[in-house]
This record gives sequence, C-alpha cells and structure tokens, in this order.
Amino acid sequence: MAEQKKNYQKVEVIARLFGKTARRIYQLTQDGVLPTEPTPEGNRYDLLPTVQRYIQYLEEKNKSGQPAAVTEKLEKKLDAEIKYKEAKAGKAKLELDELKGKLHRSEDIEKITNELVFSVRSMLLALPGRVAMDLAAINTAPAVSEYMARHVAALLDELATHEYNPEAYAQLVREREGWETADNDGDDEEEV
Repeated sequence: MAEQKKNYQKVEVIARLFGKTARRIYQLTQDGVLPTEPTPEGNRYDLLPTVQRYIQYLEEKNKSGQPAAVTEKLEKKLDAEIKYKEAKAGKAKLELDELKGKLHRSEDIEKITNELVFSVRSMLLALPGRVAMDLAAINTAPAVSEYMARHVAALLDELATHEYNPEAYAQLVREREGWETADNDGDDEEEV
C-alpha cells in the first residue's frame, strides 16, 4: 500500500473546518488532541490525521458521559474568560501608559487646554487697560498702530513660550485617582 500524500493546512483552515476558533485549535494542540508536523513553513496540521484525531476526541468525550452541549458551554466559558483577561490586561496597559505619561485622557487634555484658553483670554482682556493711558497720549494713527503691534507681539511671544508640562498631566492623574503626591507625603512628615 503506497504512502498517502500529506495535506498540510494552517490552523485557520482547521478552525473553519471544525467550526472553532484558532485559539481553541491551539488549545486542543497543546492538550495533545491534535497533532502538528514541522514543515518548511512552520508547524502544520496534516488534514486526514487531524480530522481522525478530532473525531476520536469527540467520541471519547461522548463516552465520558459529558453531553456535547455541556462541552460547548465549557468551551464558550473558556473563550469568554480568555477575552475578559485579555481586556483586563489591555486596560492595565492603558493605565500604565497613562501613569508613565505616554497616554492622556481626553478630559485631562480638555482641562489643560481650557486653562490655556482662559490664560490667553485674560491676557487679551487686560491689554486695553495696560495700553489705555499711553494710547491717550499718542496723536497719530500710525503711532497707535505701531504701539499696539508691539504689545500684541509681546503677548504672542509670551504665548510662544508655553510648553507641554508632563508634570501638570501627572498631577491631574493623581488628583483624579485620589493619590497623594510624593512631595505632599514628605512635607507632612517634616512638619510633625
């Protein structure tokens, strides 16, 4: 009897064939249910032995007295737990990035931006009071224009010095999370 030609398939093909997720196929492989063989493209599933082993696995499962519905529910529960843990890990990574200052919440950015806008607003509202007396003494339109241009340029120069302050964002995170700053902890001990 001639040796049968091997039909190597990727995990995605086996998953579609069995109506399972690739994650479940990997789990069955780790449990020793489904065999893989090394190929030049990586480990692959030989289709015929894989189908035979999966059928054998299902038959043994049915003999153990566990109904297929229970097994399916257990598989769904396992998948749900995996998704939950992956989501939890993703959330923890985002929180860590936020604590490291690599990620900022939109409400923090909005608060800092609003503070900057109010600062600019205050500068602009203060301008008339700052220049009114000097402008009253100036008699020509070109001189008023040149005087105002200097003051507006000074305001713009002051705004140009505004820089991103990571400590300001870190402080917002500490306040939102209800954490005390390291500086406050040390100061309290010294005062006692």
